[in-house]
Amino acid sequence: MSTLFSFAPAYEHNLIGHPEHAGRGKAVMDLLTSQQVLADLALVDPVMATPEQVRRAHAQNVIERAQQISLRGGGQIDADTYATDASYDLAMVAAGATTNAALAVANGEHTNGYVFVRPPGHHAEYSRSMGFCLFNNIAVAAKEVQAKTNCKRLMIVDIDVHHGNGTQDIFYGDDSVLFISTHQFGSFFYPGTGAAHELGQDAASGFNFNVPIVAGVGDAGYLSIMDQLIAPAAQKFKPDMILISAGFDAHWQDPLASMELSLTGYAQLAQKLVSIAQETCEGRILFVQEGGYMLDVLSHAVLNCLNGLLGNDKIVDPFGLSPVKGSPDLVKMIKELQVLHLLK
Repeated sequence: MSTLFSFAPAYEHNLIGHPEHAGRGKAVMDLLTSQQVLADLALVDPVMATPEQVRRAHAQNVIERAQQISLRGGGQIDADTYATDASYDLAMVAAGATTNAALAVANGEHTNGYVFVRPPGHHAEYSRSMGFCLFNNIAVAAKEVQAKTNCKRLMIVDIDVHHGNGTQDIFYGDDSVLFISTHQFGSFFYPGTGAAHELGQDAASGFNFNVPIVAGVGDAGYLSIMDQLIAPAAQKFKPDMILISAGFDAHWQDPLASMELSLTGYAQLAQKLVSIAQETCEGRILFVQEGGYMLDVLSHAVLNCLNGLLGNDKIVDPFGLSPVKGSPDLVKMIKELQVLHLLK
């Protein structure tokens, strides 16, 4: 068993005061170094994606716009999404590192893996960059895996607190990809998509699986979703490989959301996802970094995921459980989604 780790922190993609800044990568590497976990990993240097690879997931105008803004010294792509003079190249590296790692896991060169990349990707749609994301790293990787390996049926699970609208958009009509997104959902919460009735298009109806969660859900609720929805969906779909959009902004201390998940809960979710991969696709699973904006939480969440991928059940949680007692009852929602997706 070997666990791949690829690190593309994009230090020159940085905007002071923005939540998605270069300090995220430094915090992660500092903790992994101090915890001496890197020696247990197969370190793989990131590579740059080709325009052809990115075009599998995006329209040409998405690539050109990011490149043009970088060439003129940087600027805003939209109200939330910035670029510096280096951001186009760094976004190509983020997509390339993800793709390279996904191919290595799909081809059996490594059992599983984790890629820490910036800028993140899951909000980038086929025709536009948005939500801190220039290119959809996990979608670019998935398309390349399907084109170049024997892994044709892919399951993408997005555990970021925000809906993976970009990944949904790219695969909405594709029945070879089961996309599952667990996310906070409610009035005015970004990006405003991800309702349960968004099921996919035409032959792919049912292959888009949204789990919209009300604010305040903690560990027990998330673990119920994993056991009663995600695991049965994986058993039904039988993927050749699983890709995880790993966002850690559902933690109770994260400033951008209102969930109550702990680091221990996140670690247990990661362990369960690794087990699902072992049961369904010979352990082929790759975690890809998305959100997470409280630096100590982010770095410890990455550490715990790596421990889970290594088969080590050690969990490091310096923050403990949320001080908020009680959480919304998800029984009715889970039952409705089980019926909607024919899991019962």
